[in-house]
Amino acid sequence: MLELRPSCEHCNRPLPPASTEARICSYECTFCARCVDELLHNTCPNCGGGFVARPVRPARDWTGGISLTQQPAGTRVVHRPVDLQRHARLLAAQDGTAPEDR
Repeated sequence: MLELRPSCEHCNRPLPPASTEARICSYECTFCARCVDELLHNTCPNCGGGFVARPVRPARDWTGGISLTQQPAGTRVVHRPVDLQRHARLLAAQDGTAPEDR
């Protein structure tokens, strides 16, 4: 089950469970859409993979025991601003390789 981290790892912008601005990589590194699009260029600085929109966990229990009430969002903040010079080297090494081909 996804942790649903509460904020962007780079800028620390709040990303509550219902946020449509949250992006995650396959390891669940969590960033806001602005950082992913404008700074990271859809490349995770931690693993080199791409990002997708983080799913929104239902707040209401529609099916019997599955919702934010029973499985609350995580509270662990991971604030680790990206070294943009190091990230530029990663982007250069990937040379425009699509996320599905990395």
